[in-house]
Amino acid sequence: MKFNLPKCNAILIAISLVITALGFVLLVGEPTGATEFNADIFSVRRITVGPMISLFGFLVMIVAILYKPRKK
Repeated sequence: MKFNLPKCNAILIAISLVITALGFVLLVGEPTGATEFNADIFSVRRITVGPMISLFGFLVMIVAILYKPRKK
């Protein structure tokens, strides 16, 4: 079975999926309830670090799809 993308591209796509999933995992935390306020929803990890890592994962995905290996 022949795929349209080379092996290098498939590896880069897998890496970008892992990076994106890591960013979404960093976004997860305890929610704020109706009766109590949880100040952790404003932490740097959930507002800045998680979205930046997810965005980086998406950008790596675009590069992985468009990357054209050199012919030998």
